[in-house]
Amino acid sequence: MLDRKFFLGFVRIHILYHAGAEKVYGVWLMDELARHGYVLSPGTLYPILHEMEKEGYLMCEKEIVEGKIRKYYTLTKKGKDMLRRSREMALELFKELTEGSWWLQ
Repeated sequence: MLDRKFFLGFVRIHILYHAGAEKVYGVWLMDELARHGYVLSPGTLYPILHEMEKEGYLMCEKEIVEGKIRKYYTLTKKGKDMLRRSREMALELFKELTEGSWWLQ
């Protein structure tokens, strides 16, 4: 299992990606992230979303759905810039991980 700090970094990048592709909300994100092997409780996910909004990576828009307020998150320009940088860094890391095999032994 991944160390919590590493795990949460991957989760944040997934959130940026999905919030850039379409507007997303917490329960949908929990299901989508679980599909990728990231099982999160609401007590873990929602503070991350609120923090990412506060940091300016996400924008929140409230809508009433079936009589309840649902918060939808979308990517801001700052979030898109961070996603772009994260992609570049992930590709560089992937290249290194696939070229070298010393660490597999």
